Amino acid sequence: MGYRVAYRLLAAYAIVRRPRGRGVKCVIAHGDSVVLVRHTYGPRRVWQLPGGGLHRGESTLAAAQREMREELGLREVEYHPLAEVELRLAHRLVTITCVHAELADPELDPDPVEIAEARFFPRDALPAPLGEEVRSLVRLAFEPSATGQRAAVGE
Repeated sequence: MGYRVAYRLLAAYAIVRRPRGRGVKCVIAHGDSVVLVRHTYGPRRVWQLPGGGLHRGESTLAAAQREMREELGLREVEYHPLAEVELRLAHRLVTITCVHAELADPELDPDPVEIAEARFFPRDALPAPLGEEVRSLVRLAFEPSATGQRAAVGE
């Protein structure tokens, strides 16, 4: 409940103040599958890549490690930067750095307060509805020729 209230308050604040932010999205893979989550707040039916905002002075990779530990219980995972995109999330313009990690063990321990559901999906059989950036960022993780380019969101 607290996450839902906070989400609505931040959305209202963003409409008035139009702040910019920085965040991270993580393409967590195991073989040819990728983890997607549905949150307990915001658009709860939409499947998203896990991630979150950066704390002041926090690096992208440190934020990825913290967010994946908090959301999915992942520890000692090595993340690699893929691309940077700009998204409008909850009426706020956010610069998102997408990172990739390959898991040897597909075991997840999602936080039930923040994550309603976390599952692996084959990259060529992603569920609906999807967040607008998911397909393009997943493609970057699995197609080495696309890595390092600015992602075209919504493709």
